[in-house]
Amino acid sequence: MHATGIDVSQTRTDMTAITSISPRPANSPPAAREPGSDGLGWSEFWRKEDWWAVWVGLATVAVAYAFYARGGSIGWIAVSPARWSSGDQLISHFAANAWRYVAQFVVFATVFTVALTAIGHRAGAFLGSFVLVYLLSLAIFALGAWDKAQYYNLEPPLVALLAGLLISNVIGVPDALRSGFRVEFYVKLGIVLLGATLPFTLIIWAGPVAILQASIVSIVTFSVIFVTARKLGLDHRLAATLGAGGAVCGVSAAIAIAGAVRARKEDPPIAITLVVLWAIVLIFALPLAARALGLSTGVGGAWIGTSEFADAAGFAAAQAYGGLAGPATGITGTADQAVWSYTLIKVVGRDVWIGIWALVLSIISVTYWERSETGGTVEYGQIWWRFPKFVVGFLVASVLVTLVTQGVSYADYDRLVKPGLIAPITTLRTWAFTFSFLSIGLTTRFRDFAPAGGRPAIAFTAGVIVNLVLGFVLSVLVFGQYWTDLAR
Repeated sequence: MHATGIDVSQTRTDMTAITSISPRPANSPPAAREPGSDGLGWSEFWRKEDWWAVWVGLATVAVAYAFYARGGSIGWIAVSPARWSSGDQLISHFAANAWRYVAQFVVFATVFTVALTAIGHRAGAFLGSFVLVYLLSLAIFALGAWDKAQYYNLEPPLVALLAGLLISNVIGVPDALRSGFRVEFYVKLGIVLLGATLPFTLIIWAGPVAILQASIVSIVTFSVIFVTARKLGLDHRLAATLGAGGAVCGVSAAIAIAGAVRARKEDPPIAITLVVLWAIVLIFALPLAARALGLSTGVGGAWIGTSEFADAAGFAAAQAYGGLAGPATGITGTADQAVWSYTLIKVVGRDVWIGIWALVLSIISVTYWERSETGGTVEYGQIWWRFPKFVVGFLVASVLVTLVTQGVSYADYDRLVKPGLIAPITTLRTWAFTFSFLSIGLTTRFRDFAPAGGRPAIAFTAGVIVNLVLGFVLSVLVFGQYWTDLAR
């Protein structure tokens, strides 16, 4: 059947995944559950989607490190189209790397099939659909490798989302193909791999200024969106999902928090759609505004990192602004400064809040929201059962890479660790997010959002305005000198 946003066929109805998005009727209280009432016990470690995302992600990190420790890399399997400017170059690339792509597809298909079969999905139905997902994603990667892609902001995850939305809302997708659109599994895997690219040493290198600015933005933006949404009469679970989508890392945060608070199935797609719409607007608006204001690349990148909602969109905007530096435009700084300041604020500073918000909101949901709705006792065990386990994987992956990079200077990290260990994991992470964003688009229909009305858009837009103003004040007026001098 056709679902609202995310295909509900992806969410098991036998309640074996308590962290998944619950298809409760609007405004109805959640059913009371005893901790562990899913009946899985220890078997949850191999029968729940969250845990499979953790195992696959951590196994990827372990294999990547094993190769790196021996002077090698998993870069051979972490292949993606190289930069090209003509069709002949693209054809030559695929001809030279055909077996790498075949091997990559086989690995993806095998690992995903094992994981999804373990949690109850049919292998044959998934494999047939995943072929389409992979081929479409490969075409999107190829488009993103075009030498004009940066100019047009054609980042693969964003293009995947737009392509999926176009196909779903204009052409339509047969129900038989929906088995491979595993939105949550792909994004959870991507989040675990994201942890491996964010060692805690990066936080130390970022310094207190970047962490402070990112924290202020995350807390204030969430508060504004949540309070505005509640004032407009929206359910607190939708308000929390919207707030996390604006305060942290867009799509990933919306899915994580929706599971933590047991949101309705239509809540994450509403938040995701608003994140994407504003991300597209800001991709173009922020570099233009920064250029008009004559901001240095470091300051401009920090403002983009503070104001953007999606990692891929923000990275594209930061790259675009950094590329404007030079005497011809009068913009001071280097292209790298724009990307570095953006990364420190958005990818390091704000994205790590996904775990914090998931924990805080799962506690609030269990101990206050659901207790007041049902009048029952507090089931503290629900905090663990509800907490998104892939966030645990995110933290563990970050710790593992932190141990690897312990005692390594930033220069050596950038010169040795990043290309040998981090870059291949980043490529695989981008593949996972591309699969997810494409699947989101393919399972999202705009007409399904009509019942929500314009109130979610108003609440989220309030956060956008605060983000822009607060980001400008912090990046330009408060910490401007810090970002101007970054990496000089």
